[in-house]
Amino acid sequence: MDMRDRIAQALKDAMKSKEQDRLSTLRLINAAIKDREIALRGEGDGGTVGDGEILAIMGKMVKQRQESARAYEEGGRLELAEKELAEIKVIEEFLPRQLSPDEVTAAVDQAIKALGASSIRDMGRVMAELKVKYTGQMDFGAVGPMVKSRLG
Repeated sequence: MDMRDRIAQALKDAMKSKEQDRLSTLRLINAAIKDREIALRGEGDGGTVGDGEILAIMGKMVKQRQESARAYEEGGRLELAEKELAEIKVIEEFLPRQLSPDEVTAAVDQAIKALGASSIRDMGRVMAELKVKYTGQMDFGAVGPMVKSRLG
């Protein structure tokens, strides 16, 4: 079952069981996917997104909600922070398990070795390889500096 089907089924289940918070989060996911498809159509790229891109969209959604929850907590708006954290839980149901720091390190080392990367000029190839294999499983913002330090 591809990602779209899983989201659609979860949406139907949430409607049947009248889970309003879950339903609204699932609708937000669908809206983000549709927005991306519309943007792709504008670029003349067919207008459909695959599972990898859906995972990237949802990863971005989680990151946005983490930042919002942090800001709400700092501002003393705990009820809004809790809502953001609840949305994160729903989104994360569709994301693959996040790799542990040790697994991330091993994946980076393995990608560098497999590509025979030896200088900073190879960083783009290494990052591309990691994105193909581990989309949604690691934070590429944190992995970039790690790859850079290994190659630099």
